[in-house]
Amino acid sequence: MAMAMMAMRRAVALGARHIPAAAASSFRMSADAGAAMEKIRAAGLLRTQGLIAGQWVDAYDGKTIEVQNPATGEVLANVSCMGSRETSDAIASAHSTFYSWSKLTASERSKALRKWYDLIISHKEELALLMTLEQGKPMKEALGEVNYGASFIEYFAEEAKRIYGDIIPPTLSDRRLLVLKQPVGVVGAITPWNFPLAMITRKVGPALACGCTVVVKPSEFTPLTALAAADLALQAGIPAGALNVVMGNAAEIGDALLQSTQVRKITFTGSTAVGKKLMAGSANTVKKVSLELGGNAPCIVFDDADIDVAVKGSLAAKFRNSGQTCVCANRILVQEGIYEKFAKAFIQAVQSLKVGNGLEESTSQGPLINEAAVQKVEKFINDATSKALLVNLHSGQTSLNFFWLKSDQAELVNVEQMSC
Repeated sequence: MAMAMMAMRRAVALGARHIPAAAASSFRMSADAGAAMEKIRAAGLLRTQGLIAGQWVDAYDGKTIEVQNPATGEVLANVSCMGSRETSDAIASAHSTFYSWSKLTASERSKALRKWYDLIISHKEELALLMTLEQGKPMKEALGEVNYGASFIEYFAEEAKRIYGDIIPPTLSDRRLLVLKQPVGVVGAITPWNFPLAMITRKVGPALACGCTVVVKPSEFTPLTALAAADLALQAGIPAGALNVVMGNAAEIGDALLQSTQVRKITFTGSTAVGKKLMAGSANTVKKVSLELGGNAPCIVFDDADIDVAVKGSLAAKFRNSGQTCVCANRILVQEGIYEKFAKAFIQAVQSLKVGNGLEESTSQGPLINEAAVQKVEKFINDATSKALLVNLHSGQTSLNFFWLKSDQAELVNVEQMSC
């Protein structure tokens, strides 16, 4: 194993197809975002206000933030820009509801969650459209996320009935030792933009199943999916106050969650830097903390690999969600014996990808989430070019957040010197 690793001194550059500027500009014209929004609105799932105590409320100061389509730059909606006051009220609502929600039987909570799951599945197309519009991922991926996200609700609806305690053998004959598992209380859930539905259901599902109540802060880039999911939760019979949603001023919302003694747990998916701040901020009130932080994921291809399987797996590992997940491969290390064959096959596979608006059926790669993400990719490419890149790589931005690389073959050496 060690010798094989030492032999790996070359890596395949992760290219993407060059989209001419004229073609990029046509994305705006060909994708019917207006019709998609009308379909979502007709289903009653276009919510732009926060959810506090079962009521849809504006920001107390009237402020709003724009939610944009990263593929076109058009404004999809203006949603309430909330802060510390709204968050405090959401926490109070969750704390009050906790006492009634946690007293329900596991079977009653299970039935409500199962109904929520059924509603998510019945509205999968509208939810997928919302995700594609505000996050950019292709409809095929968005539909997959709806099924994936709903599966967490389905799973925890059943697990709610299996929260067993324990009987421990006592050390004294006249004693009996029992362990009872009880909900911790109000949970603050902070979710990212790359999986607007699944990261919410994965956090909210188990919390509600065991009797906790939740205050969710979705990303300000993708709040519409979170609000639609919360609306379906209300329709499913999950009581007012059990699930609250506030979005907007991330710093104020985060501080309110951290400082409240009524919030007993923080769950967060996002960057390591923010995770450190949340862990430190939770110490003053001794909250439980669950953190899922940024990844660093090499993909390794050995000489004995099946080329077709390796290329297919590497392509999925790198380009899922346009590379915007914490488990996407940020470099591919290839053993020398298979390098030439793999590189040729991988580059051909990359060139077959179609970059475009996620509403287009033929699109396999959507846009990056925003201009900052584009600049981050450019920074990595410039770093690689200055340190290790050898042949024939050209990069650029065609339109808005569509970024392209064009290379007949790009080879990297001294990979250990690169930023990842």
